[in-house]
Parts: sequence; C-alpha cells; structure tokens
Amino acid sequence: MPPRSNPTARQVRLGTELKRLRERAGITAIEAARVVGVDAGKMSHIESGRAAVTEDRLRRLAEHLGVADAGLVDALVAMATERRRGWWEKYRELVHPLALDLAELEHHARGLRALQVIHIPGLLQCEGHARALFSNSMPDLSAQEVEAIVEFRMRRRRQIFDRDDPPRLDAVIHEAALRIRVGDRKLAREQLDLLLELSERPELSVRVVPFERDGFTETSFSMLYAEGPVQQLDAVQFDAVHGSIFVYDEKALSRYRTVLDAAAGASLSRVESRDLIRRIAREL
Repeated sequence: MPPRSNPTARQVRLGTELKRLRERAGITAIEAARVVGVDAGKMSHIESGRAAVTEDRLRRLAEHLGVADAGLVDALVAMATERRRGWWEKYRELVHPLALDLAELEHHARGLRALQVIHIPGLLQCEGHARALFSNSMPDLSAQEVEAIVEFRMRRRRQIFDRDDPPRLDAVIHEAALRIRVGDRKLAREQLDLLLELSERPELSVRVVPFERDGFTETSFSMLYAEGPVQQLDAVQFDAVHGSIFVYDEKALSRYRTVLDAAAGASLSRVESRDLIRRIAREL
C-alpha cells in the first residue's frame, strides 16, 4: 500500500512512540527495519505514521527493544490494529482535520482534564454559545460552515458523556470565562445554566478559580489533558489560530500535570463553584 498522505494525529502518535522506544534502546532504524522484516523506507513511514504496522511486527520490535511494560505494548498494539471508523469520519469534509484528531483523542481517553481562562471548555458549551463564538471569531465562515462546526461540537459531548462508561472530566475554569459574554444576556444565562446542569453529573467536575484568589498565575493559558490507557500515552491539546496543537513529550506532560494540579488546588470546591456560577447568573 502507498504511504498515507495525511496521517491522523493518533497514527502519528503511534509512530512517534515506536521511534522514541527505538532511540531509547539505542537501535538504528535500519536494524529495527531488519527485525520487523521491512525495508528502511517502510520503517521510516511507520515511524512517521504514514504506514501501518501489524501486531506481530510491533510485538517483535518491542521484544527486540527490551520493552518490558506489557500495558504499554498492548496499548500500542490497540492503536496499530484498530480498524473501525469513528463517528467523526462523517465530518471529514465539513470541519478541519485537526478537529477530527481532537474528537479521536477524546474518544480514546480514559480521563480528561481541562483548564480554561477566557472560554468555557468546548465540551461544556451550549449550542448558542458555540454558534456565537465561531460566528464572531471566524467571520469568514459561511453560515453553513458554522452550523457544521457547531453540530460537530455538540456531537463531541454526546459521544463522550452519553455512553455507558463515560470518562471522567475535571474542568477548572477561571471566573473570567464565566463573566465574558459570548452573545447577549439570555445566551450567557443559558450557558451558565448548562454548566450547572452538567456539573451535577458524577463523572464531571466543574471547579472555578475566582478573581479573588491571590498569587495564582498558572491560569495564564488553557489546555485539555487527555489521559491515555497508560500514562506514557497521555497527550495535551492546545487551541491555536489554525486549529489544535498536540503535545506528547514526557517532560512537558509532567509539567502540565503540575500546572493542572496547581489550578485545581487554587479553585473552589465543586459546591462553592456552583454557588459562584449561580451568583454570576443572577447578576445578568
């Protein structure tokens, strides 16, 4: 088969992890290719996510590299052998490919941690809020394009939280995001009401960092942290002008976990957070 021209973020992640394990073991790409029975060109494509790798070849490579973590190997095998097309594929011609990558990341996460400073987390936005947000921030989009993006965002939430065993989402939101109006007062209240409704779900924690919190600077940026089947496969997603940025570096992930822990430590309790959200809604 010819190499993939546009590998997904998940396919690239698999190749990145295989390359990382090979380099950590001090094995050259040529030797790795010989072990799995492919040429050097095919090995390069595997490590870039542009070519698939079979379970047998992946396990053979892991054994040669001395990877003793069975959980990690099994998780990599699952990434390599999954064949079912995700629900997001229906939107491939309608939204940016990076949005599809985000939906796939969320779908496979065993837990999610969100930190937002000036926006409500995408998974917690009501339809009107999302529509106003995209209409205002991307004026070049047609009404049809906006509707496709909004539908996709609403589908992301349903696909995660309406399944039998949803992942846990811990969202830390700065008070600024609750007070910045996207749309009119009615829409702002609708969004806050949805936050209150969702925060009652057992798998979803919404906690607020209030303006009055002293000496806290970690909320200067926003992110979504996705917990993988094993910690080595965790990932962080950042919003950017062109879409999303995905970070997999182990040291960076450790730093981001520290930031998230600090944000959670500076936030109000779940009950106190709901009280603050209600108070802000009454002020509208």
